Amino acid sequence: MSMVWNRIREFGEMIKFEHTIFALPFAYLGAFLAQGKIPSAGKIFWITMAMVGARTAAMALNRIIDRHIDARNPRTAGRHLPTGKIKVGEAWVYVILSLLLLYISAARLNPLCVKLMPVAVIFLVGYSYTKRFTSLCHLILGITDGLAPLGGWIAVTGSFALPAWLLFAGVATWIAGFDIIYACQDVDFDRREGLYSIPARLGIASGLLVSRLFHFLTIVFFVLLGFSLQRGLFYWLGVVAAAVILAYEQSLISPHDLSRLNTAFFNMNGILSVVFFGFTLADIIYKINLF
Repeated sequence: MSMVWNRIREFGEMIKFEHTIFALPFAYLGAFLAQGKIPSAGKIFWITMAMVGARTAAMALNRIIDRHIDARNPRTAGRHLPTGKIKVGEAWVYVILSLLLLYISAARLNPLCVKLMPVAVIFLVGYSYTKRFTSLCHLILGITDGLAPLGGWIAVTGSFALPAWLLFAGVATWIAGFDIIYACQDVDFDRREGLYSIPARLGIASGLLVSRLFHFLTIVFFVLLGFSLQRGLFYWLGVVAAAVILAYEQSLISPHDLSRLNTAFFNMNGILSVVFFGFTLADIIYKINLF
């Protein structure tokens, strides 16, 4: 039993399971804002399972697809697949199980979720290949993660709406912005390998400017979302908090100093996700009690 647990633990480390915190609160937001209230426990459970399945499959596929590149990159050479801690065949088993969990969860939510699952899978698989041919790979990753709140919205309504697309766009530009920051540490390697990224193409200084533009657009989309749904005070406090966190995240990095990159990438983005969700949830609860 301990051997099984150790393998599961190592797989969780490989896919950085704890980083699910980046996207999961926004999947909840899509569902909560769609209904203007807290969905049923059953809906929340299956949305959670769908997110776990989707993200686990995406990260495992990314590690499989990039394993040869990771082995050549000094920063990533110690990852589980290049070192053999986890076998490629074993990783594929996790991918299949994760996609099965995603399918079961989609089927338990509504028929539209099932119909759209192939689109989600295309992005989950495809985004790992994009850095081989386009510097827009950061935006493709953002779009992939942006499917989380869009999926949450569809999970409870079975339909699309403008606010869902605004939340999708906000998350997509947020993810793209911080993925550009993350790519700054691999500029020299990417150029040697012929890989594409905005920092590798434009340089770190210009790349950071593009990242800031994306994060500015994130706040613009959150503002438009608030107006479209006529949200209240707590939501707007959440938007202000998100803007402050993004500004602070950007201040941690400069073209000449990337030493605090991990703090900007891991800590601040997890904080933003939870804080924005918390304020929006407070706004929903306050409106329910008010009316």
